[in-house]
Amino acid sequence: MTSDVSLDNSAAPDASHELLAQLPALACQLREQLSGVERLVILTHANADADAVASALGIATICGSLGVEPQIISTGDGQLPPNLTFITGSDRLRLADVRAVSEADLLILVDCSDERRLGPLYDEIASDLERQRSIVNIDHHVTNTRFGSFNIVIPEAAATAEIIAGICDALEIPLSATDATTLLAGIYGDTLALCTPSTTPATVRAAATLLERGASLDQIVDQLFRLKPYSSVRLWGEALQRAQWQGSLIWTQIEPDMLERCGASRSEAEGLVNFLAGTIGSRASALLYRESWGWRVSMRTIADDINVADILRRFSGGGHPRAAGARLAPGDDARDSFLVHVARALEPADTDCDSDASV
Repeated sequence: MTSDVSLDNSAAPDASHELLAQLPALACQLREQLSGVERLVILTHANADADAVASALGIATICGSLGVEPQIISTGDGQLPPNLTFITGSDRLRLADVRAVSEADLLILVDCSDERRLGPLYDEIASDLERQRSIVNIDHHVTNTRFGSFNIVIPEAAATAEIIAGICDALEIPLSATDATTLLAGIYGDTLALCTPSTTPATVRAAATLLERGASLDQIVDQLFRLKPYSSVRLWGEALQRAQWQGSLIWTQIEPDMLERCGASRSEAEGLVNFLAGTIGSRASALLYRESWGWRVSMRTIADDINVADILRRFSGGGHPRAAGARLAPGDDARDSFLVHVARALEPADTDCDSDASV
C-alpha cells in the first residue's frame, strides 16, 4: 500500500493491512473521525490481556486530549484479570453497558481481530453492530477481518499498544508517567518483555520512548511476570499433571472444578500455554478451557515452520503465527477431534507418522 491512505479504508478481510510508516497520516485521519462525536464508546476483547487493557486506556487518553471523553470503556465480558489491576484506570473497564453501546455514535474497538472477540457483549449487541454507523478498528492481528468503517490494522506492530503509542507521538499528545506505564505494560505483555519474534527495532524504540517518559519497568515486570498468587501455583500444578501428548502437540485443559479447588480465576492460567510451548519435542502447545458454551482454546509455538493462526482458521480462530486462539463446540468429542486435526497439521510435510501416536 502507498502512504496516501483514504478516509474510507474499509476493505475485505483479505485486503492489505496498514503499515507503521503510514501511522502519522492515519493518526490525522483518526482525529478527523472524532470530530463532532458526542457519544463515544471504547471496547476491547473478552478475557482481556495487558495489551487489551493498555490499548483501551491509551486510546481513551488520546480521545480525551482531543476533546472527546468516552462514555464507557469496557472489556467484552466486563472482567479484569487480577494481575492487571495495577494499571491505573483499569477498573473503568469493568462496565459492559449494552445501552451505551447501542446509543453511541462512534465505537472504537482495540485489539480485536474481529467483533466476535467481544465475547458475551458481542452476543448481546451483534445485531446492533450491523447497523450503519462509524466503527474505528485499531489492531495488530494479521487475521483481522477489517470490520471497521475506518481501520488501523498494523500486523508489523508487536502490540496494539505500540500503535497507540505511535498515534500519541504523531499527534503530539503528552503522556504522563502513568500513561507511559500503561502503554509499556501492553507492549511487554504481548512480547513477553520484548522476547517474542514479533519484537522489532520499532517496538524497542517505542518501549525506550515510554521509559524516557517515566514508565515504571519494575512494576510492569513484577505484575506481569514475577509475582503470582498461591492459587495460580496450585492451578498450574494441577494443569501440568494433566499435560498430554497428541502427536507433537502438548496440551492440557482447565476445568471449572479445578478453578474452584484452587480458588483461582481463569486468567491465572494464561501464561501456562507459553510455558508448555517450550517443552522439548513439542511443535506447539494448546490450553483448552472448558466453558459453559464449549471450549476456549489458546495455542502457542516456538517452531519457525508452524503458523498456529493458520491452523486455527478452520475453527474460526485467529491471531498471530506464534500465538492464536479459537472456540470449539462443547463436549469431549469436539475437543478430541480438534486435537487430532491439530496434531496432523503439525506433522512435517515429509513424514508418514500416524498423527495419533504419542511422542
